[in-house]
Amino acid sequence: MLIIENLTHVYGNGVRALDDINLTVPKGMYGLLGPNGAGKSTLMRTIATLQSPTAGHVRFGDIDVLKDPETLRRTLGYLPQDFGVYPRVSAYDMLDHMAVLKGLSNSRERKETVEALLNQTNLWNVRKKALAGFSGGMRQRFGIAQALIGDPSLIIVDEPTAGLDPEERNRFLNLLAEIGENVVVILSTHIVEDVSDLCPAMAIICDGRIVKQGAPTELVAALKGRVWIKTIDKTELEAVRKRHQVISTRLFAGRTVVHVLSDNDPGEGFTLAPGGLEDVYFSALSDTRRAA
Repeated sequence: MLIIENLTHVYGNGVRALDDINLTVPKGMYGLLGPNGAGKSTLMRTIATLQSPTAGHVRFGDIDVLKDPETLRRTLGYLPQDFGVYPRVSAYDMLDHMAVLKGLSNSRERKETVEALLNQTNLWNVRKKALAGFSGGMRQRFGIAQALIGDPSLIIVDEPTAGLDPEERNRFLNLLAEIGENVVVILSTHIVEDVSDLCPAMAIICDGRIVKQGAPTELVAALKGRVWIKTIDKTELEAVRKRHQVISTRLFAGRTVVHVLSDNDPGEGFTLAPGGLEDVYFSALSDTRRAA
């Protein structure tokens, strides 16, 4: 279990990227959902011991992460948002090199590990191909392969499906689901569907603060009866915004579908929406920004 207490980080320019973060992350898939610039990557880098916070505590099991980063790194697998590789090196050789860096000095043991990871991530057939020729999804699966070296018990993946086509996204999410059965996996993303598909527990971060956390099913249930929907002309949107708390809009067949948050029937032709995790996400962001 990962426990984060009162974690705060203020950059040198005065930007408060994390503001008193408190989270308890159990074994399994855990979703950290938030918009770009919310503080997700700063939190992931801090947990991964790549930067030190201004204040707070992080524990993983018996490990004091901030006081003993080396011990945490030995049990950590990390796929950052910008995962760089040597493009002309083959997948097999690159993974073998990374295994050496992670301390697998025995050649037979390393060979078994590399081959097992390439098979697990469905990259065995392209093991001799240079990484420069990999698709985005293949590169992300390679990123997971390197993160799994050494059988880590804590795995962090930061925005892993951004830019992937639907087929590659599904393949990657299925892989994460398999991995997340036995270890702590933190999935940091701005894509609501990724969390909805995979995570039995989650938190929403906005402006460096945790604004909502819990089980997705419970968060959706708590919003029942409060989300209303209506299809309007684009020209009507500004007037609707003035009268109601609009949490999201989208286009459908050239018209604007608007979701509003209200404890009572807002009238004006609005109908009750079934609600979903996307509504939870947008309502949390809307409440936070209205309170700012």
